[in-house]
Amino acid sequence: MKAKVQSPKVAAKPENVMRAPYIEKVIISAGATGDDLIKARKLLELLSKKKAQIVQSNKRIPDFGVRPGLEVGTRITLRRKDAIDLLKRLLGAMDNALRKKQISENHFSFGLEEYIEIPGIEYQRDIGIRGLNVTIVFARKGLRVGVKKIKSGKVPKKQRVSKEEIITYMEENFKTKFN
Repeated sequence: MKAKVQSPKVAAKPENVMRAPYIEKVIISAGATGDDLIKARKLLELLSKKKAQIVQSNKRIPDFGVRPGLEVGTRITLRRKDAIDLLKRLLGAMDNALRKKQISENHFSFGLEEYIEIPGIEYQRDIGIRGLNVTIVFARKGLRVGVKKIKSGKVPKKQRVSKEEIITYMEENFKTKFN
């Protein structure tokens, strides 16, 4: 009889690459109207070297004087390498520390009160002192199935990126501390 030869066992089963979360996009935004809107737009374009989009309101809010079509803010969406580079600079302004309550499912957000806190950015007289909001959106591979027009499918809940996964991703890749 032949003796069975056992193959060496694989030390660790590789993790499924389709389940790994990644940063889909980084959105920087600032709300303003009138002359402040022009300054906010200049600020975002200074930070990202991209053209800013003007956001118009859809609703009427009489208490605040908001009507449909009124320009109420500006934003820029960054993806891939541009998003990662800007995120590193913005986290530097926050001393790489965030709070756990800033994290939600699939994304987290934080705000900067003054743009001069960002390393490498100096005060601009024509912009003044302004703040901005930053939103980082996470995703997994395969989300396009639910978005595409032809042969679209349903995306299960397990495709969402949980708070814990976002925390571990940020701690491993950006060395961010969470309180």
